Amino acid sequence: MSLFAPTAVVAEDEAALRGELVEQLGKLWPDLSIVGEAADGLEALRLLDQHQPDILFLDIEMPGATGIDVARQVNGRAHVVFVTAYDQYAIAAFDQGAVDYLLKPLAGARLFTAISRLKARLGQAPAQLGNVLDELVARPAAAPSATRAPLRWINASVGQTLRLITVDEVMFFQSDNKYTRLALKDGEALIRKPLKELIDELDPQQFWQIHRSTLVNVNSIASVSRDFRGRMQIKLKHGTEMLLVAESAAHLFRQM
Repeated sequence: MSLFAPTAVVAEDEAALRGELVEQLGKLWPDLSIVGEAADGLEALRLLDQHQPDILFLDIEMPGATGIDVARQVNGRAHVVFVTAYDQYAIAAFDQGAVDYLLKPLAGARLFTAISRLKARLGQAPAQLGNVLDELVARPAAAPSATRAPLRWINASVGQTLRLITVDEVMFFQSDNKYTRLALKDGEALIRKPLKELIDELDPQQFWQIHRSTLVNVNSIASVSRDFRGRMQIKLKHGTEMLLVAESAAHLFRQM
């Protein structure tokens, strides 16, 4: 291990987030050499054996082999920083000091803190992760889903481009055949996640289901009115599209 030219592998299955992490590492830690990027757990294990990096940035939930599976193989071979969407209740598992973590979506200040801790640990042997991993395995089952942080960002297709979009940018979600359409101020995007899953993952105070096929961002609502047939409809602050409100959802607007 060299203290002057540390190496790292980044394992994250979301391409946009992986690219963002690599980019931020390049800016905040230019001496760090990213020797490999993995989109799944099996690729992460292969890169670990091939490059024997000093540091592994590791997504907890990945296809092929989970981050927990990979970490058990890494144990004591590299310094680990977990990348996680887990809420603050589950983060207690990391507070033993053996490893660090980054929450999705990434925050530059938090990454800077993780880098500072890594630099301090590079002269030491990597931590044994057994207790931390056992805690992580136990936490998801113990923590009720209601305590999980709401979804804050989405990877969506805009034409042939994969774009990282924060949910605050979305005016509304609408089912569209096999896809869900995201209406944005500057256009639209598509994701494969069905509306019924989004309902469970989004903040219910910010996104209201106004129709079986539509979730609207309340911050994007300009006004509510009724058409000549008496149907309630929403006018948005941006764009000309009007959204139909089902009678079953009319109670949401009684205070407006």
